Amino acid sequence: MPRGPRTGLRTSVPIVSRRRCSKPSCNSPAVSTLTYVYADSTAVLGPLATYAEPHCYDLCQMHSERLTAPRGWEIVRITPDPDALKPSSDDLEALANAVREAARPRYEPGAPLPTEVPTGAVEVARRGHLRVLATVPEPDEPDDLFLDFDD
Repeated sequence: MPRGPRTGLRTSVPIVSRRRCSKPSCNSPAVSTLTYVYADSTAVLGPLATYAEPHCYDLCQMHSERLTAPRGWEIVRITPDPDALKPSSDDLEALANAVREAARPRYEPGAPLPTEVPTGAVEVARRGHLRVLATVPEPDEPDDLFLDFDD
């Protein structure tokens, strides 16, 4: 990594990791991914996969357009709708609803606050903001607490 001029500290250099075409001696950037479905004798050519997989082949624009399949095989070309890739009003509305839900109080009015221990419970342990609560059995009668062995 390059070092700064006077300080000797490392400078941040962005590393761009681009996937290249899988064809030998082709250094063009990959734009699509080829997958074979051997059971159906089908080659599927679609948009570039999110990450490289072992049995898939990334192809550049030229090799994607020139792709041919063996005799008896079918090529399925999947082209995404460009409008489907853009954010829609549904996406924006879902984001706004998620923000509203996160801002909403998580307890009902009149209910004990989250910091209060409910009646009939005792705090047993605490780790950070988490608490372990255990229920305490209520005694039925004061006489039941003492056993009389004289009878």
